[in-house]
Amino acid sequence: MSISGGQEDGQPMMDLNTTPLIDVMLVLLIMFIITIPIQTHAVKVDLPQNSPQNATPIEPEKNKLYIDGEGRVFWNSVQIDDVTLRQYLDASIQRDPEPELHFQPDPQARYDVVDRVLAIVKRANVTKLGFVGNEQYRNDF
Repeated sequence: MSISGGQEDGQPMMDLNTTPLIDVMLVLLIMFIITIPIQTHAVKVDLPQNSPQNATPIEPEKNKLYIDGEGRVFWNSVQIDDVTLRQYLDASIQRDPEPELHFQPDPQARYDVVDRVLAIVKRANVTKLGFVGNEQYRNDF
């Protein structure tokens, strides 16, 4: 860091050269950044433990809810109405473990019928619902 003297006319003007000071500060900043340890973020996950008593899982019953192209609703290949559907859904969610409900509407089924049946399923608080046959719509969009 050099200090320059005043001008020839006798003024006491002194300029401080800050370039070397900035260079030293940048080097110190880089050294500080390098020496900081990298923080590792750990996420605790409770993994399931292998137990001999659960070696063979119980396969729950699967119920199939089908809507054909004419709007008829079928429960495991038996035609039912909305009231019977709600009774079957209420009975199935009481079982332990709750059976899976496979929902498969026909591609020609009217949307309002499918919507009405899905509303009944939702009001019944079914937690295990799967849509079957979605691959038939793969090329439609």
